Amino acid sequence: MKLYNTLTKKVEDFVPNDGNKVGMYTCGPTVYHFAHIGNLRSYIMEDVLEKSLRYSGYDVKRVMNITDVGHLSSDADTGEDKMLKGAKREKKTVMEIAKFYTDAFFADCAKLNIKIPDVVEPATNCIAEFIKMIEGLLEKGYAYVAGDNVYFDTSKLESYYVLSSQNEEELMVGVRDDVDEDTNKRNKTDFVLWFTKSKFDNQELKWESPWGVGYPGWHIECSAISMKHLGEYMDIHCGGIDNIFPHHTNEIAQSEAYIGHKWCNYWFHVHHLNDKSGKMSKSKGEFLTLSLLESKGYNPLVYRMFCLQSHYRKPLEFSYEIMDNVAVAYNKLLKRVSELKDDGAVDENVFAKMKQKFLDAIGNDINTSMALTVIYDVFREETNDATKKALIASFDEVVSLNLLAGVVEEKTQIDSELEVYVLDMIEQRKEAKKNKDYAKADAIRNELLEKGIILEDTREGVKWKLA
Repeated sequence: MKLYNTLTKKVEDFVPNDGNKVGMYTCGPTVYHFAHIGNLRSYIMEDVLEKSLRYSGYDVKRVMNITDVGHLSSDADTGEDKMLKGAKREKKTVMEIAKFYTDAFFADCAKLNIKIPDVVEPATNCIAEFIKMIEGLLEKGYAYVAGDNVYFDTSKLESYYVLSSQNEEELMVGVRDDVDEDTNKRNKTDFVLWFTKSKFDNQELKWESPWGVGYPGWHIECSAISMKHLGEYMDIHCGGIDNIFPHHTNEIAQSEAYIGHKWCNYWFHVHHLNDKSGKMSKSKGEFLTLSLLESKGYNPLVYRMFCLQSHYRKPLEFSYEIMDNVAVAYNKLLKRVSELKDDGAVDENVFAKMKQKFLDAIGNDINTSMALTVIYDVFREETNDATKKALIASFDEVVSLNLLAGVVEEKTQIDSELEVYVLDMIEQRKEAKKNKDYAKADAIRNELLEKGIILEDTREGVKWKLA
């Protein structure tokens, strides 16, 4: 198995710390809203990585956090807490928001055949671990208290920008040009480990700590959660490329300062999903969720196949035209598989030869495009249908496209999850109009319109449709 390592910026032979065992960590979702399909691309490719490792014979333990506290809207240590923002938006508690969107995330994972990691740990479960790690960093001189907050001191490190080839000025402009600088910091790259004093006096989730009542910074959770379940040595850490700086950079800084040695050997980053206007996000354009794709008639596994047709280290451009083409190709593939007969014994020689070809593809830095090509090659192989069917079933352990399920009719009904969300927004808009808060009512209408949902006020009430 060869993987591109962001740390060394080259493709390397993958060698685990402990023989055949692999400790793998995935940065999980911040559960303040539905995941958009750009987020889901990362989870699909990380799923393929895990399944490729298992298929190649490794014993994998995969851990993922759920960020249900302390993730700020800026990747700096200022900005608005996304969880608090979600709670305000929907007039619910932070934990109600977290529960709803965690369930929604895993519902999307199920539709996309994304395996749930062996360990899923919400940040709010690990406050004691965060405090213990922060205390250790303070004792070792890598952290300091200022303005009632605890900060990591990046000046104590020999090298801070280990994951990025950019220089400090380039990175700081990209990250902090939209926020006020924290005047409590000794250095502009220092980051918060624990907040006891922030601009959010109404922060809902707070805990007792040696530094006062407060809540953890964003970066500390992944370090502490991974060490809790994987120990001080980790093999692979995954995330989107937007996590490289500052999140993963800060994770390395605090983790290696705390344990006193190298922490993670391989860093796996998935590139952005773009539309024609650029990087996909929740804050611009049509908010593309899996439910929205379903409402437009797409099988979720068509989106998975769309992602697999491109390499994870390349930006991928989304369009409905491309999705239409992938849908046709996917159904043709299912039809070809469904026509294979059970016509005897599996030819073990052919099976071994083709399996090795598939292993070579996924072992070449998770080349999913080449892996799909190997699946098509099976149909051209001079062997019986039983062998072809066995090979496709085997390869589907990795690509997870339900290739033996038969042709699936494309969905045309409105997804129930989307419907619940829209009806809830309509009720909020109705309440806003009742209170003569017309600005809020217009904002709700505009938010729905950005997601491709049109409201129509009629004598019979408010009706809605997809754009």
